[in-house]
Amino acid sequence: MESAIEINRERSFAPYSALIGVQIFFGSLPVIGKYVLQVIPAFGLVGFRVGLTALTLAVVQCARGRFWLRNKGDYLRLGVLSLFGVTFNQLLFISGLSLTKASNTSLLAATIPIFTLFVSFILGFERLRVVKVLGIVLACVGVAILIDPRNASFSSQSTLGSSQSTLGDLLIVANSLSYGIYVASSKEVIMRNGAFRSMMWVFIFASIICVPVGAFAMATVDLPSVSLSIWAVILYISLWATAVPYLLNAWALARVNPSTVAVFVYLQPLIGFLLAVTLLGENIDLNFVIAAAMVFAGVFLATFRRRMA
Repeated sequence: MESAIEINRERSFAPYSALIGVQIFFGSLPVIGKYVLQVIPAFGLVGFRVGLTALTLAVVQCARGRFWLRNKGDYLRLGVLSLFGVTFNQLLFISGLSLTKASNTSLLAATIPIFTLFVSFILGFERLRVVKVLGIVLACVGVAILIDPRNASFSSQSTLGSSQSTLGDLLIVANSLSYGIYVASSKEVIMRNGAFRSMMWVFIFASIICVPVGAFAMATVDLPSVSLSIWAVILYISLWATAVPYLLNAWALARVNPSTVAVFVYLQPLIGFLLAVTLLGENIDLNFVIAAAMVFAGVFLATFRRRMA
């Protein structure tokens, strides 16, 4: 009897442990990505990340015997979704990360629910109530405080601390918009085919563009001079910071409420902040704290009613 209780207890905690792991893996990406981007060009890293993730998910799905889609029309749908969910998303994200701070990247990535809500409203999937509008406004003000449009003069003499960083921030915002479009418009096809199978095809389609682009970018790199530690981190980013979290998140989502998954997402930028300060020595100033507070408050208000439903 006691052993059965222990087994049930372990099963009940397993999804939460998986969600914590997901946030750690995703939250660490901006920091470890900065390390690789010192040597590997942004598009090259995207090629490795998307290609290896597609291969990993394909192997998993082949082993499960769930590779092909039931509805042939869904290949086109997932192909289009892959542009927003992976191709544009990853090219913008990694390019932005190469130009701005890891802490800024972690915070701006937290605006994805805001863009998802806004796109869902445009597509007629959501109704914007006053509290949600207030949340969107708060988050936008927080983003504006962080980016500071006064620095947006993109001259050839720009530095990381001003114009170049602002450009990187804007690319991360565009990345969040792209992924928001994907999340808002992908629910039906994902529910029809399952999260694992859908995600696999999204990455396969994205690799058709990202892998050749990445290979072209890598042509400028002296590959023999790239250290073993860099290749190890690239492998970590592709598997443990991409494929594994996607699989764990889908597994947990099948066992807990979506609202629970949404709450755990708040851990991701906090982990990114902590790692950026401790490992990269980035400075978290008052301006950043105010921006973070407004973004978090905005995301909370914009998604509050959905989580409480």
